[in-house]
Amino acid sequence: MGIFRDDEGGTGSGGGDPPPVEGTRVLPLLPLRDIVVFPYMVVPLFVGRAKSIRALEEAMSGARELLLCAQCEASEDEPGEEDIYRIGTLGSIIQLLRLPDGTVKVLVEGKARAEIRRFTSTDPHFACEVDVLEESGETTVEVEALVRTIHSSFESYVKLNKRVPAETLNTVTTVQEPGRLADTIVAHLNLKLEERQTLLETIAPTKRLEEVYARMQAEIEVLEVERKIRGRVKKQMERSQKEYYLNEQMRAIQKELGERDEFKNEIEELEAALKKKKMPREARTRADKEIRKLKMMSPMSAEATVVRNYVDWMLSLPWGAYKAENKDIVEAERVLDEDHYGLDKPKERIIEYLAVQALVERMKGPILCLVGPPGVGKTSLGKSIARATGRDFVRVSLGGVRDEAEIRGHRRTYIGALPGKILQSLKKAGSGNPVFLLDEVDKMSMDFRGDPSSALLEVLDPEQNHTFNDHYLDVDYDLSRVMFVCTANVLHQIPRPLQDRMEIIQLPGYIESEKLQIARQFLVTKEREANGLREELIEFTDSAILEMIRHYTRESGVRNLEREIASVCRKVARAVVKAGDKATRTRITPAKVKKLLGVQKYRVGKAEELDRVGVCTGLAYTDVGGELLQTEVSVTPGKGKVQVTGRLGEVMQESANAALSYVRSRAKQLGLTRDFYSKVDIHIHVPEGATPKDGPSAGITIATAIASALTRVPVRSNVAMTGEITLRGRVLPIGGLKEKMIAAHRGGIDTLVIPQENEKDLAEIPANVRRNLTIVVVEHMDQVLATALATSDPQALIHGGDHALDEIYEVPPHEPVEEFPSPVGVN
Repeated sequence: MGIFRDDEGGTGSGGGDPPPVEGTRVLPLLPLRDIVVFPYMVVPLFVGRAKSIRALEEAMSGARELLLCAQCEASEDEPGEEDIYRIGTLGSIIQLLRLPDGTVKVLVEGKARAEIRRFTSTDPHFACEVDVLEESGETTVEVEALVRTIHSSFESYVKLNKRVPAETLNTVTTVQEPGRLADTIVAHLNLKLEERQTLLETIAPTKRLEEVYARMQAEIEVLEVERKIRGRVKKQMERSQKEYYLNEQMRAIQKELGERDEFKNEIEELEAALKKKKMPREARTRADKEIRKLKMMSPMSAEATVVRNYVDWMLSLPWGAYKAENKDIVEAERVLDEDHYGLDKPKERIIEYLAVQALVERMKGPILCLVGPPGVGKTSLGKSIARATGRDFVRVSLGGVRDEAEIRGHRRTYIGALPGKILQSLKKAGSGNPVFLLDEVDKMSMDFRGDPSSALLEVLDPEQNHTFNDHYLDVDYDLSRVMFVCTANVLHQIPRPLQDRMEIIQLPGYIESEKLQIARQFLVTKEREANGLREELIEFTDSAILEMIRHYTRESGVRNLEREIASVCRKVARAVVKAGDKATRTRITPAKVKKLLGVQKYRVGKAEELDRVGVCTGLAYTDVGGELLQTEVSVTPGKGKVQVTGRLGEVMQESANAALSYVRSRAKQLGLTRDFYSKVDIHIHVPEGATPKDGPSAGITIATAIASALTRVPVRSNVAMTGEITLRGRVLPIGGLKEKMIAAHRGGIDTLVIPQENEKDLAEIPANVRRNLTIVVVEHMDQVLATALATSDPQALIHGGDHALDEIYEVPPHEPVEEFPSPVGVN
């Protein structure tokens, strides 16, 4: 049965005088847990036990009366006769309400004390014979005095106990009967169940009132002690808050007055750090001077902050802190080869530096400039150099930098001034000899704020950078042991004085075979792991990689190739996820590449299948490698007009004019009349007109195509050529021979005509390319014609030209023809 609260939080309210109860009667009994009901109390009870509910039902069927007795043990769910106190309260049911959960809420009013004579029934509910206990007592002066004392004490109790409502005091003061007064007050006292039962069993009103008074006085003493404790704690808290507030005020006042204890400690720390720091004499003197100046300043002044920041920068730079270098050139070679394929020249230069470093106690750091197209590994090579030499690595991107202060810093007179990027990066490195990469040095610009490239002159000059002076520090700093590595895409955008201070190392674009090796050794593994594919799930064939290189990328480096490989890996990963446990190995072939990557994006130049008149195969060098370049010449009746198309640059147009002048000068040898050019129009065209073309190396190609078109002798389709032509027919050297020869080999060319002065460059050509090409070295245009035109008989060439131009103009009698010198073949 649950119960255990009343309408007033455990207190009852006084009712009217109960009607007199006489004699013995049989009533249902309601056992109560954790509560004692006194007469004159109105209490709500929650009843849940079956026996108790049946007792209520029995009472409701009669005069609504029942006996309310407390259990000795509240935890007992099925109490027996011995578990119930013998004296209880005769109660009357005011209201009964059945709740949805099966329990019953009943409102009862205590009428009078009653005693159990005997139990008449225990099932289906408790029933017993009850004797009503009558109270007796006379009203004497002593009783009246006790009542007044109780009223006064209860007033004090209500003031101390905030849980007792104030209106309860008004109710209690109107009660003058001793017994009723005691029963009314006891409901508001904090008493145990046993104490309440004892008071219930005290029949004499005066005695009961005295016991209530005693317990109330004890409760008042406890409440007074609690009030004292609360007051003391409150005062202590107020005192603590007051002290905190005053301390904060004092601290603020001390700061305003320049309280220096904290500031003094900070200066002492700076002085201690300066003593430990290994610094040049000039820097130490300057730092010591600034610290002395700082002592004389107010800590809250703006100038003190500037000086403190300056000293912090002086102490944080790696003065004389040099990291031990790796002098094992074998290990350095292994590291460089592990990170990059090819790039032999920069690797060789680094190994040379380490070799000299092993022999010399101290040497100045080299200043290298790696120049090459995007994606060939310039920036990553800087990291590899640091790893190979055992140095720290820092990088500063100079792209878009246009303020000289970015390099040298701002003077301290400016708000928020800082050192330049050079010293900031050295602080970040933590050592005085890192590998310092100045990226995109060709992308700097200049404006009214200064020229950063001029500021770099001091940084990159080995004769000056041991006394580099930053505007912020205004003391010399030694940069001579820093290994500076600059990168650039084009050399002509770097100012000449800056070029003069650097060791230029050209990084040409990767050739096809190098891209294949890079993809096999680095890119495939990297992208396979990045896309979560195990080695047994995907395999790239060499032919598939070549398919991507030739038809899906056109670049000097390998960035786009890496993207295409990543795209293939992603599509395979998607198939693997769909297949789940049934996933099998995917072999990437050229056909598979076309299926996964779609239509080919680029075409590769191929040699003509047939010998054609007026069509000659030349070679071009671009940023993305070598290319076959077809040159076409058409001869039509006209008045000597020469037209050049194909978006040719100025130099290339001049080469075309020089080639035509050569052909006119050799008209006699070619069987042409001296004024042939006045009767025909010549149109020179280089296909792929949307692509700009320039350079002098197509001179002999244009001359051969013109000679073929005029003489109607076809040019051999398996011959390609490159070389500059002069008016006298001399063939001058050209650049990019390696890339051009690789393009010829890739395009199916058998014979390659090159200038004699380029013969020395053949040593750099890959062996497999040289083996598959017949290289003809020439020094005159006549040798080129003898090799390229599809006839070996000069007389036949003359007759061919005579016959071909018969329909256009009248051919004069032939003059003696000078024989061509024999070309030189090199295998």
